[in-house]
Amino acid sequence: MPPTLTRLAAIALGLLFFPAAAARAETVLVSNEKDNTVTVLDGATLRVVRTVAVGERPRGIALSRDKRQLYICAGDSDRVDVLDLQTWRVVRHLPSGSDPELAALHPDGRRLFVANEDDNMVTVVDVERGLVLKEIPVGVEPEGMGISPDGRFVVNTSETTNMAHVIDADSGEVVANVLVGARPRAVAWDADGKRFWVSAEIGGTLTLVEAGTWRPAGEVSFAVPGVPSEAIQPVGMALSRDGTKLFVALGPANRVAVVDTRSLAVERYLLVGQRVWNLALSPDGSRLYTTNGVSNDLSVIDTAGLRVVRSVPVGQAPWGVVVAP
Repeated sequence: MPPTLTRLAAIALGLLFFPAAAARAETVLVSNEKDNTVTVLDGATLRVVRTVAVGERPRGIALSRDKRQLYICAGDSDRVDVLDLQTWRVVRHLPSGSDPELAALHPDGRRLFVANEDDNMVTVVDVERGLVLKEIPVGVEPEGMGISPDGRFVVNTSETTNMAHVIDADSGEVVANVLVGARPRAVAWDADGKRFWVSAEIGGTLTLVEAGTWRPAGEVSFAVPGVPSEAIQPVGMALSRDGTKLFVALGPANRVAVVDTRSLAVERYLLVGQRVWNLALSPDGSRLYTTNGVSNDLSVIDTAGLRVVRSVPVGQAPWGVVVAP
């Protein structure tokens, strides 16, 4: 095919996959734990536009309420970096406790709940004043963080204790300890706040927990043809905008599972990059972005067609991902 026709075919293919690309203003942000950077991608073109140096071993990332700042858990620096998304500079360091892994911002936009793996604590940080408000003892190796939509409860998972700890957000009291699968990694709440999901990396399952009673209400297991069961390790999760599908990263299985949230059935497995860690939806819900820690890339999934449509190289060992509108 002549070069001109080749270019036209490539443009047509891009328009087929991303017909609204020109209207997109979103920015995709990826933490790379091995090269201590955040990669910034333009959502319209899916091109890397900059790479920003941050603290050591960045993992969990969260947007500020106004979407102008990014909170970055710099695990080996024992702090949370604050990246300004206009100047692209780290403008502050927040105290976090030892080895911050994941963080969740309360709906009030002020309280950041941080899981500190080394000291078995959840630290509550006032992001405006840069002060620690509370330290909440939890299980061994806390990791996942999820806040209920109304802000009343925070759920932390402890990888070694194999529990989800339900915390009253205001008092800091642990109101329930829920036994889940082995090595729980992440938490995802339903939009109505009636249930939350916990992924178990070594257990290879999801546990669905009912709010209020704090009891398991269901379990999802996975089986990928041709993949050993020990390689199926659920970690990051993301709910579709209508709440009918839960997307689950399956780690070294190199797949994203699509789970029907009503029947708890697995609808499909989508092949992505190697060692998929975490997921984030675009603001309109049409795209799902995955970080692939071994292949050092970002997979892009068309959620309507449930197909992987792009792979974009990023930094070394990409881990966290969020999308800023």
